[in-house]
Amino acid sequence: MRMSAPEVVISGIGQSAVGRKLPQSGLELTIDASLEAIADAGLTTQDIDGVATFPGFRPDMQPFSPVGSIDIKEALDLKLDWFCGALEGSAQLGAIINAYAAIKAGLARHVLCFRTVKEGSGGASWQESATARAERVRVGGEFQYIFPYDAISATNWLSLYAQRHFSLYGTTREQLGQIALTARRGAMDNPKALFRDPMTMDDYLSARMISSPLGLLDCDAPTDASTVIILSAADAAAGSPKPAIRIDSVGGGIHGRAGWDQADMPDMAAFDAGRMLWSRTDYKPEDVDLALLYDGFSFLAMTWLEALGFCGRGEGGAFVEGGHRIARDGALPLNPHGGQLSGGRTHGFGFVHEAVLQLRGEAGARQVAKNPQVAAVSNGGGPMAGAMLLVRD
Repeated sequence: MRMSAPEVVISGIGQSAVGRKLPQSGLELTIDASLEAIADAGLTTQDIDGVATFPGFRPDMQPFSPVGSIDIKEALDLKLDWFCGALEGSAQLGAIINAYAAIKAGLARHVLCFRTVKEGSGGASWQESATARAERVRVGGEFQYIFPYDAISATNWLSLYAQRHFSLYGTTREQLGQIALTARRGAMDNPKALFRDPMTMDDYLSARMISSPLGLLDCDAPTDASTVIILSAADAAAGSPKPAIRIDSVGGGIHGRAGWDQADMPDMAAFDAGRMLWSRTDYKPEDVDLALLYDGFSFLAMTWLEALGFCGRGEGGAFVEGGHRIARDGALPLNPHGGQLSGGRTHGFGFVHEAVLQLRGEAGARQVAKNPQVAAVSNGGGPMAGAMLLVRD
């Protein structure tokens, strides 16, 4: 007898210490976050039958991804029916979307999803990694066209999108700065945030330029951290001690060019992910109470505001101008934990973690006052993008 696909919920969350140059290894941070999430879900390690991560262990870029799915399986002695770690996909949330699909398909009941970084401790830079790869083998794919111009950083790639948006729609740095200022105001109430000192618009505008029009304060802050999200079949999470947060819809498609430098700028895969997200739900953008939008660079958060339909294409600058709409008490609170710009680069997973805290009403001093019921979460930029709609039923 064919069974209907189960509803999928977030049953538990956990996060390690977040900081620079933490003494714990990447695996130790992952264990800390995993055990916290398992306890938060009211489960034991014996209940976990799936693991998903992005992008898996990267020996060539260990600070970027020091832990793979097999590492945590061995460390916690998990008995897995399904596991996954892959670089290609819907950016970091691709791990959670894969886990969502696996539970829908009946391949697992409780999947531990994690993202671990040790970039706050330094190590090989993007430039050093790119040079090492180029010296070992001939660079292929899209990078063969951009590395010769020394465009080895995502800052270089995204600045082209931002400048195109500025040119087409009259977007200004003062408008973009409101995203950074809003993030800093949120981080001031987040005890784990890297940057908690007040920031002014003058501070933002006077920070050194990195790749025009993106300055230093438009860029996220490297950290050491691990964040774990546990997905469960809804019926298997019925006894969870915390309110289960239902995953109402996901989006992670890409219909346009799959490259950083060949896209129809300033569009990105975010627009494809957004269209897919809304096609799979009865909710509308106006139903969303809270936006946790990826801000590896401030311009990406602005892109997601447009891609998810919170404002029209090209209207992101006007939407955030003055910062009132995106403030904690605004019509659409944005990244109340400080995002990655001030909270630290937890690489996508931190947004899901914060969304769950907010929907549960557990965010403390930074809790959104409007009692949020529906949250939009996104991650990625350029040719990689993923989005989810989370609901407290």
